[in-house]
Order: sequence, then C-alpha cells, then structure tokens
Amino acid sequence: MKRSLVRAGAAAGIFGMLLLSCGKDQPLTSEANEVTTTADGLRYAVDTMNSNIEWRGYKVVKTDNTSHFGTIKFESGEVTVKDGQLESGKFVADMNSVTSVDLKDDAEQQAKLTGHLKSEDFFGTEQFPNASFEITKVTPNTTGDYNTTIEGNLTMKGITKPVVFNANVTVDNDAVTIASEPKDISRKQFGVNFDMPAANGLIKDEVTIQMMVKALSRN
Repeated sequence: MKRSLVRAGAAAGIFGMLLLSCGKDQPLTSEANEVTTTADGLRYAVDTMNSNIEWRGYKVVKTDNTSHFGTIKFESGEVTVKDGQLESGKFVADMNSVTSVDLKDDAEQQAKLTGHLKSEDFFGTEQFPNASFEITKVTPNTTGDYNTTIEGNLTMKGITKPVVFNANVTVDNDAVTIASEPKDISRKQFGVNFDMPAANGLIKDEVTIQMMVKALSRN
C-alpha cells in the first residue's frame, strides 16, 4: 500500500496545490472530459475540517531531502452515492490555505514559502483564489491496492485538464471517504511555470498530490 504523503514526511513543495485553481472567471483553456456521472442519489457534504489535499514538490533530484510538502484545505464540496456506490462529486479548494508542513518549526521560512506560493510565480491566489475537481466517471476496481478509479476535470489558474487517479472509497449511511493514491501532475500544464536559478536547484515539473476527503450525509 502506498503511504499517505503527510504520514510519509510528517504530513504531505513548491507546487502547493489540486490540486487546481478555478478562480472567478471561466477557464482560459479547457480540455475537459465529458461528465458522464449524474447528480442522482444520496448527497454528502464535504467535511472541510477533516478533508484536505496533500502536496509535495521537488527539486530536480527527487528525494525527501530536496522537497517541500504541505496541505491545502477544501472550501466546499459534495458527493452523491447511488446504489451504494460513489456516483459523482465536485470539490473546491481554498488556494489561500496552502501551507508547508516541513517548515512548521521555522515560522519565518514557512511564511516566506507560503507567500511565494500565493504569488503570481505560482498560484496567483489574488486572481485565482480557488481550485476545483469535478468527477466525470467512476469505475470500480477488483484488483490492486485501490478499489476505485476516478476520472475528472481539474481546474487551476483558469486552465482545465482531465486527471485520472485510483482511490479507496468507503460508503456507509453517514459518511463517504475518498483516499486517493499519490498522483504526479505537471504543474506547467496549469500555468505554474516558475523556475529557480540552476544554482539554487531547479524545480521539477512534476508535483505529487493526494486527496483525502470525508463527506457527511445531508439526507
């Protein structure tokens, strides 16, 4: 089983994401998948206090010693369940909540990195305060470490791209939990193009994200 990025490092830089950033306007670029799910079924609201996105960004040498890691909180979200199975969902992330866990014991450096992540170099949270992921297809898995494959559209900085990841999904009468696999995405596909001078260690394009969602019944 793959470990949670947060537990693997102390909790889950330089990307800080979902992951994401839809902002206030319509996407500038869209390669979205067609939504094949429905809103039919039982509704569950995301428990924002107990859900988050874990992220890890790397310098060119991809090791724990050359990375930053942290979390992003959800602003809102909802999933639906039909016939006991996850049917659909959409999640909105608060990009202004991005923080680095690895620097939690150094407040000055943590604030410096967090401020940089919110700047135009990375997420531009003044223009794009939110990010979103909308589920477009859910497929049960019968083999491997994860019981579900989730397809969806990830929007960040006005750019929408399709993303596919595996997850363990648990459904009961009161709650739905989604624990995704660690997933590498290309930050540059979402307009996060900042590169440090080579002397300071180039930043990798790939950023690892992992989504932990708990949603509570609305019915």
